[in-house]
Amino acid sequence: MSILETKHATMRFGGVTAVEDLNIHVDQGEIVAIIGPNGAGKTTTFNMMTGVYAPTEGQILLAKQDGSMEDITGIRPDRIAMRGVARTFQNIRLFGELTALENVLTAQHLHVKSNIFSATLGLPGYRREEKAIQEKAMSLLESVGLADQAHSMATSLPYGQQRRLEIARALATDPRLLLLDEPAAGMNPQETQELTAFVSQIREQFDLTIIMIEHHMQIVMDISNRIYVLDFGKTIAHGTPDEIKNNERVIDAYLGVADDAES
Repeated sequence: MSILETKHATMRFGGVTAVEDLNIHVDQGEIVAIIGPNGAGKTTTFNMMTGVYAPTEGQILLAKQDGSMEDITGIRPDRIAMRGVARTFQNIRLFGELTALENVLTAQHLHVKSNIFSATLGLPGYRREEKAIQEKAMSLLESVGLADQAHSMATSLPYGQQRRLEIARALATDPRLLLLDEPAAGMNPQETQELTAFVSQIREQFDLTIIMIEHHMQIVMDISNRIYVLDFGKTIAHGTPDEIKNNERVIDAYLGVADDAES
């Protein structure tokens, strides 16, 4: 069953077409990778999916709880987040002046039911909700291996742990669909290897569907169910990892360049 679809999605900025006639479908429980050279339109695709950009043409559809598809084209990012879509960014966007725990707590307030009146008076309902939020935040930190860093400042954490914290913060919004924008960017080989197992772990643990932009081909090939390849804003191939790595057009446009760069 599809959880997200783009139908002929096109994004133009003035005379520049960043993404053209994009048709992607993502089934529930999948890990789908979007790959391509720099400037291929990958992050623009994420921005359309999460409401940062409204497509110039086409539609973005998201499954509702009953399985029917809702047109979310042009809906504000916070409204899309309320529907169960969360994302991380290529450049880590943590609150550097807050602790790891506080970073996760901020994300949970998307679903807080108490109002400012009950908070100001410290009413029992507010206190119960705050306790539950604290417990959930600690549980999420434990899930990503950061429980012992709960009271450390976010910016003091090693780079790989900052990535995990950003993912924990995204998980705090109770997503059904998680979009990871280059989660292995800046990681050393050991951290990259650990990330592969980590992404599979959270998919199972939190019953997630994951869409991932990633340049590290080993991660993409190891954990993706399907892959879409973009080049100059257009889809040039999609299929399983085996199909993609043997696709001559993909090798010419992307994989061959990546291999040369890493050799």
